[in-house]
Amino acid sequence: MSNDPAARDPYAVWRHHDYRLFSASWLMFAMASQVEMVAVGMHIYARTADPLSLAWIGLVRALPTMLLAIAGGHLADRFNRRKILLCTFSLGAAASAGLLALACWNAPVRWFYAFLFLGAVGQALGSPARAALLPQLIPPAIFNTAMAWNSSIFQVSTMIGPVLGGLLLGRGDYTPPAFALVLLLRVGGIVPIALLRARPVVEKAVAVTLQSLLAGIRFVWDSKIILATITLDLVAVLVGGVTYLLPVFATDILHVGGRGLGLLRAAEAFGAILMAMVIAHSRPFPRAGRAMLWGVGGFGVATVLFGLSPWFGVSLAGMFLIGACDNISVVVRHTLVQMLTPDHMRGRVSAVNNIFIVASNDLGGFESGVTARFFGDASVWCGWASPGLSARIAGAMTSCVFGGVGAVLAVAGAARAWPQILSLGPLHDIRPAGKAEQTKDGKRE
Repeated sequence: MSNDPAARDPYAVWRHHDYRLFSASWLMFAMASQVEMVAVGMHIYARTADPLSLAWIGLVRALPTMLLAIAGGHLADRFNRRKILLCTFSLGAAASAGLLALACWNAPVRWFYAFLFLGAVGQALGSPARAALLPQLIPPAIFNTAMAWNSSIFQVSTMIGPVLGGLLLGRGDYTPPAFALVLLLRVGGIVPIALLRARPVVEKAVAVTLQSLLAGIRFVWDSKIILATITLDLVAVLVGGVTYLLPVFATDILHVGGRGLGLLRAAEAFGAILMAMVIAHSRPFPRAGRAMLWGVGGFGVATVLFGLSPWFGVSLAGMFLIGACDNISVVVRHTLVQMLTPDHMRGRVSAVNNIFIVASNDLGGFESGVTARFFGDASVWCGWASPGLSARIAGAMTSCVFGGVGAVLAVAGAARAWPQILSLGPLHDIRPAGKAEQTKDGKRE
């Protein structure tokens, strides 16, 4: 256990000026993403009344990360990470301006997908630099606490952002005011990054080769505990995520509209915030691996509860439990990735981790929309539902229930495939890999 008193002080990280700037930017950009998701989901579903149209949102957000994240990680390990963020955040702001114009002009839905894709390109290229920059701002002894606070900041944004988005939509679900807020938040989030004074790191002359580009993948593959935790999270959220189907539940099942959609997303964030605060103020998990397994299992059970509920209050409780359970996995996974990775490889390894996150969240949204459409059509074929509203309700609820069951099964599969998870102890004792894994190209010596 660390003897540094700062490691036991949950507020030590806030005494670092650069971390406060980093957090302010992170809050604004994360909040912008949440408001955008509420506005985009309601706008597109109102125009199409088709769960498959929500699936395409997940796909266009996922593709840039799947294609560009490795390149973004290499950029983060070769160039100034702060400057990379300034460029990619500016691209995200430009995409937000495009969405605002489209909403004002009531443009065809296909153009919304195009600008969502553009914003996702900026995120794909910038996310590895953002993740790799954080260890340059704070001492290693308090990194675990910083990850808990980072998760809290994200969840605060996911609680406030959807509520603001829902309120701005109003009773008529009019989206331009929400898209205007997204643009303001993204422009405002660029300023703190410009003021950062990140601690310099020793630059390594890593040649741009296929071998160096794939070094992050090799590192993750060789570090079985990282591979195990990010794979478990990938599978559980890929099959069990409900976020992209929330417009269907809010509109057709719970009948609460855009404001209710904002509250559902906020309930998930509120659960995650409380869990993050508990983690930040409690003793470190003595068995972090087992805690993660219980958290993912609880996530699956809560997803089943949400999928079966026709009552708004019960659905809010289900989303609250989904957020609380999922946040255990978030803290464990991100701490392992950042603390086990040598600094000169953090960009590339963070890129691999980001691919897994996007694959679980956004491709999971694509999967949810496709399965909801499939189950809806199947219910019509079998005579269990009539075409239209009844089929959409049956498809969305069945998709959620099957996804929750799949998440629980993923826990059992991960524990069997990677017993290292069961033996993972306290996170605060984790240190970067030894010299055998710190060569320039990521190869073992």
